[in-house]
Parts: sequence; structure tokens; C-alpha cells
Amino acid sequence: KSDDEVVIKVSSCGVCFSDIHVANGEFGEKPRPMTLGHEVTGWTEEHGNVFVYTPWGCGNCRFCSAGTEMICPDSHEAGLFDQGGYAEYMLVPHRRYIFPLGDLDPIDSAPLGCGGLTAFRAVRHALPFLGKGKRVLVLGAGGLGQYAVQYLSMLSDAEVHVGDPDPAKCATAKELGATEAANPADLEGPYAAVLDFVAAQQSLEDGARLLDRTGLLIAIGLHGGRIPFG
Repeated sequence: KSDDEVVIKVSSCGVCFSDIHVANGEFGEKPRPMTLGHEVTGWTEEHGNVFVYTPWGCGNCRFCSAGTEMICPDSHEAGLFDQGGYAEYMLVPHRRYIFPLGDLDPIDSAPLGCGGLTAFRAVRHALPFLGKGKRVLVLGAGGLGQYAVQYLSMLSDAEVHVGDPDPAKCATAKELGATEAANPADLEGPYAAVLDFVAAQQSLEDGARLLDRTGLLIAIGLHGGRIPFG
């Protein structure tokens, strides 16, 4: 390895639905063998327990310079394009992708690398639309949606609603801070912002139907839905 690369001993690696997309070939053909896993924590002699940021950019383009390496044209994310964290050891190409965990638990922290950061970025984009008296809708109360409910409850003054056809997930969403959670068909708009963590055809149509004029609809999921706009 080069002087800039770091080998970590993997402590934990989360399971993400994107792993299934990769295994099914939905992200295109990948070199084989491919080790999946991109929600990784590990251990190094220098830092102890560490968190690995796995969207690896070129480090030189305007996107990387702005801190948005996940949309670098030459990005090569671990577990999707490079060898990932379902292994005993993992090679990280640059020290800037290693962050000390401090007193955080390595197992509990692993999903933050994708699920936690993806939901946080979506919430951060929505915050300017969410002043006092506004309502925000989270579509899909799976892992990412549950993160979003917590972030929205902590960071905004908006009333947080959740749309999910699964009653058990709706109940969990309320425990995490949502003031209302129900099947999207039973919800009434308008919402200042809609965060769609499914992005299937039905959820996008629900989001467009429930969104207020001048509102913001963010499609985060990868389930292939499309809606026309003009």
C-alpha cells in the first residue's frame, strides 16, 4: 500500500439495500470477485476505533473541493465499485476518509456511514423550507426514514409526519418523534417538503400530490419511480 492508504481491521459493517442492488447487477457489471459493504467501522493502531467515509472521490475536482465527494464524476465507493467492508480487513485509499469514533459504539455507529449521512443530507436540504408552522412529510419509515424523523425533530420547528403502509413502521416513527404516521393514501397535504425514501412510482406520485406549491420534493430512494414535471 502507499503512504496515504490505511488498512483497518473491520469492527462492523452495516447491511444496506444498495448491497442488494449491486448483487442484482442494477448498478452495472462490477469486477468479480467483489466484496460488498459500505457502512464500515474499524480499528487502527493510530486512531483506535474509526468510522470510514466510503464515497471516495478523486480529491481534486470542484465537487471534492466543496466536500461533496459522493457526486464526484470519478467517485468509486467502497462495496459498490471498490472492495468493501464484509471482510476481516479493508484497504482505505486515503487517510481523509478515516474519522476517530471517540466513545461511540462501533457496532451501533456503522449504519451512520450510509443510512445516517444520506438521511442527514436530505434533511439539511429541506431545512430552509421548514419554518415554524410548516409540516414536513417523510415517505418510507425504514432505516433511512427513521433517521430522518429524528433529525427533523431535532433540527426543525416543523411538524413531522410519516407516510408508510406498514402499521408497525408507523408506530416506530411515532416513538421516534413523528406527530402523525399513516398510510400515504390517508394523509392530507399540503406539506412544505416531502422526503421520499422509497422513490417508487406510487410514493413519488403520493409526494407530488401532497406537496405544497413552492414546496420541495426530494427523491432519495432507488426504487425506479418517475413523475413528469414541467
